[in-house]
Amino acid sequence: MSVLEVARPKILHAPGLDDLDLSRGQEAIELADSLGMHLDEHQKLALTVICARTDDGRWAFFEVGICEPRQNGKGVILEIREVAGAFLWNEPLVIHSAHQFDTSQEHFMRLESLVEDSDLERQIKTIRRSHGEEGFILKNGNRIRFRTRTKGGGRGFSCDTLVLDEAMVLSLFAHSALLPTLRARPDPQVILTGSAVDQQIHEHGVVFASLRERAIEGEDKSLAYLEWTITNDEGEFYETPDDVPKSVLDDERSWRESNPAFGLRVRHEHFQKERDALSDRGFAVEILGVGDWPRTDGTHLSPIKPEEWDLLVDETSKLRDPFSLAFDISPERRSSIAAVGRNADEKWHAELIANYPGTAKLVERMVELVEQHNPYEIVCDGFGPSASMIGPLTEAGVNVRVLNGQDHAQACGTLVDAVANRTIRHLGSQQVSNALRGAATRPLGDAWAWARRRSSVDISPLVAITLALASAQGLPEESDDINIW
Repeated sequence: MSVLEVARPKILHAPGLDDLDLSRGQEAIELADSLGMHLDEHQKLALTVICARTDDGRWAFFEVGICEPRQNGKGVILEIREVAGAFLWNEPLVIHSAHQFDTSQEHFMRLESLVEDSDLERQIKTIRRSHGEEGFILKNGNRIRFRTRTKGGGRGFSCDTLVLDEAMVLSLFAHSALLPTLRARPDPQVILTGSAVDQQIHEHGVVFASLRERAIEGEDKSLAYLEWTITNDEGEFYETPDDVPKSVLDDERSWRESNPAFGLRVRHEHFQKERDALSDRGFAVEILGVGDWPRTDGTHLSPIKPEEWDLLVDETSKLRDPFSLAFDISPERRSSIAAVGRNADEKWHAELIANYPGTAKLVERMVELVEQHNPYEIVCDGFGPSASMIGPLTEAGVNVRVLNGQDHAQACGTLVDAVANRTIRHLGSQQVSNALRGAATRPLGDAWAWARRRSSVDISPLVAITLALASAQGLPEESDDINIW
């Protein structure tokens, strides 16, 4: 039987898998059996894909992505691949990284229990348990390290296998810092695992979304990707979780289709409890694997290239007083606050102060900023979702200048000029970078403005910075250093 005929995910991009050397996948499966871990069929399929080799003995797939709903056994797949790499296949350094320390620590503890209760323990020289140093050192010098992702975490290492767990919240900064750790190795591999991205919750979903897009396009032969989710009656993916009908959410066939561990690791009655407890959108995302995936192929729509913006990062730049504040709200009611003023070099300094999943904290934070710093002025777009917050802010004693469409268009032009002329600096907010990658525009006469609904991501951080910069054009010359945090 072809490996493609068992436990088939809705997306399986693994070019030429049946013609590759699959012996290492079988070795990994046998290792799991020897450790008392009896794998599900989908776990065997994932390991077969991950461990596929070319005729010259190299990994067939440099990148492997696995996307499935939570609690379906992704962690076990990673445990076996990591142990096999260090203990069986003589990989000098395997790095496992996660977004949260608790997640990385939990994976380390599971792996520790696994190897200590087996014959593999005889190969271990040291187990490091100190915070930030967790890992295994084998007697032959091979290592498995566990890291929590940061902007610079991973720099200085040169690893053979890089595991990026919780990939739905893998930031571009962390990805950029970690991926080059592989470039000097003779046969490297990077494995990304996670669940579906919901851009209303996951602010760093662009990296995983880009991997998925490349898999769907089907052109990259060095990439493998497996995704378990559901499709509609025509076999098409739902564009957003909100598009899934209630009848589909309630259908046990949908539960089975998207969860390869249905009835094995997660009982039927628990699915019903989750259906009763979760919102429709939450159930669609977390249980059925239906994502609200940010598009990553539309950066040409933005007049400001993300790479141009990234060149203006200056972590030493500091905002000086006075400054202007702006807030913006997305159609999905995410809210952002930004400040723009001058720095010590008389360049514009743009800083995203807050990006909230709702609007509940907006008024309180704005009142705090006004009381602490007495900003030059506070502005917002009076014709967008932000208009709903003008009344509550006014009642709280915060005076807001409302900008019209022409003001918004002029503000956009001001930001484009500041980037082109390199007269603006910022600290490198990932939310703003993501916004630039998915931002679209709309025409306003002979000019243009940011288009919230046409954009593929939350652009409220970008709009807030744009409007704050426009307001800051009226700042007086005298200014003092401040610390708004």
